Amino acid sequence: MSDPCKSEACAIQDCLKQNNYNESRCTVLIDQLYACCSKFYDAHPDVTSTTCCPKLNLLNIKMKQRLQEKVDAEMIAHRSS
Repeated sequence: MSDPCKSEACAIQDCLKQNNYNESRCTVLIDQLYACCSKFYDAHPDVTSTTCCPKLNLLNIKMKQRLQEKVDAEMIAHRSS
């Protein structure tokens, strides 16, 4: 089975290279990869890992962390305005 999220993973690598490996400049692409991986795992519950996606349990942790980071950033922005 080919990896359905390969294009998202490659886009992250390209972004990181173009931005001196500054991950904060590639967050949208990282979110897109995580969304792709989540969708893939939902559609294939028997698959536990792919080449381009974190294992499901790690993906869930990462997605929760990303959500919390967004909430925190919104709270900071709201306090600043």
